Parts: sequence; structure tokens; C-alpha cells
Amino acid sequence: MESTTKGSFAVVTGASSGIGLELAKQFAQHGFDLLIVADSSKIRDAGNALKSYNVSVSEARIDLAKSGGVDELYRVIRDTGRPVDAIALNAGVGAGGDFVRETALDADFNVIDLNIKSTVHLAKLVLKDMVARGRGRVLFTSSIAATMPGTFNAIYNASKAFIQSFAQAIRNELKDTGVTITALMPGATETNFFHRAGMDDTKVARSDKDDPADVAKTGFEALMAGDDHVVAGSFKNKVQATMAHVLPDSMTADMHRKQAEPEQEKR
Repeated sequence: MESTTKGSFAVVTGASSGIGLELAKQFAQHGFDLLIVADSSKIRDAGNALKSYNVSVSEARIDLAKSGGVDELYRVIRDTGRPVDAIALNAGVGAGGDFVRETALDADFNVIDLNIKSTVHLAKLVLKDMVARGRGRVLFTSSIAATMPGTFNAIYNASKAFIQSFAQAIRNELKDTGVTITALMPGATETNFFHRAGMDDTKVARSDKDDPADVAKTGFEALMAGDDHVVAGSFKNKVQATMAHVLPDSMTADMHRKQAEPEQEKR
């Protein structure tokens, strides 16, 4: 694999930590030069660490949820003068809590803006270039959350259901173009996601979680194999994703409630 990818160029969003950083490491280990993106100052630390793989690494600190963020990133991509061989559309955020009585509307809109709007916008721009070239690989970070109603994480799960459906639809549209689309579906992973989503006081946040390095390796291998999707992490994730297709939504919504409901609200 390394001999065919050395000198290729990949873009990874949400790459300052967690699954995004581990995906960037996978690309670097396989000879891809990198443009990594995040809205955190930690993106520069990530870039410095990735340079140890002897590939070219550049960083862009951009908030993709903000108006103009995607256009700014696309200008950065074009300014490199290099075609994008692979892109991991990984940036995402959650907002835990009761939709009606707890989560702020601004926080809900931020999930939609980052997880859905920016992903669609960036995919539209980058995929046009890939199709024109007749080759390219796109990895969408979806989730097993896409398979069930997200009680106490309603907007996040709905956003991932959108991404899962979107990825599979455009994969079919592009099946004869030389461009492949892969959806990575992790379960609960040891990242900063739950803290940022305000979910520290939940069963899922306190549970044993998957290693982001393992999740990223699974996703990268699926991307390079041209797979349509892959459920990453523990065997429990695969069982959960399978059960979600069999059980009624009312039951999976209640199962999700048990994992994501804040402890102080349980009664």
C-alpha cells in the first residue's frame, strides 16, 4: 500500500485530536502528505507530531461551522497546487441533553452547521475536482449513532443518520467515476467528544470506550479497500448496529436513553 500512496496528498478535518488525529497518522504512515484542519490551537501541535513521519504536513486553523469556513479551507487546498487524493471529512460535534428543556438552540444549530452543512459543502467542492480527475477517495466519519434515535443527543444522532444516508447515496451516484466513498461508523470512542457535548454525567461517558487509533486504522483500511462502510471498534458495536436495524425505533430510542441520559435527571 505504501508504494502506491507515497507522495499522495490527503486532507483531514477535525484533526487536532481523537479519531481525526489518528486518521492523519494513518495517512502519514502510508506516505501521504497532509493538510490537517481543526478549530483548535492544538492543530499546530498535531502538525508538529505528524512531521516525524517524514511527510509534508501543513495545518489550517479554521472553524468549519462558521459562515465562510469551508470556502476558506477550499482556498487553502487550492493554494497548495496539489490534487486531493483522499479526504477524511471527520469534523463533528455533539450537544447532549433534553432537546426541549436543556440544549440551547445555538448549540443545536452548531451541530447541524458542522456535522451536516460544512460536510456537504466541502464534499461538493472536493468531489467535483475528484470526478474531473477520475480518481479520489472520501471517508465520512459517520457513527453507529446513525442507526438509532438519539434520545438526549437528538440532533447529533440525526446528523449522523444524514451523513450515513448521504455517503451511501453519492457513492452509488459516483460508482463509475473512479471516486470511492466510505463511511466510518465508530461506537463510543475515547476522545474529548463527550466532554465537549456536556455528557460527562452519563453512562456512556463513564463506560469503557474504543481506542481512537484502532478506529482510525479500521477506517483507513476500509477507505483504501474502497468499502462502502465499516463498523469500527468492539464487537459490541457491530451487534448494536445490527440490532438497530431489527428492533423498532421506540426500543432503540429507550436503549439510547439509558446510555445518554444525565444521571441527575434519571428517576
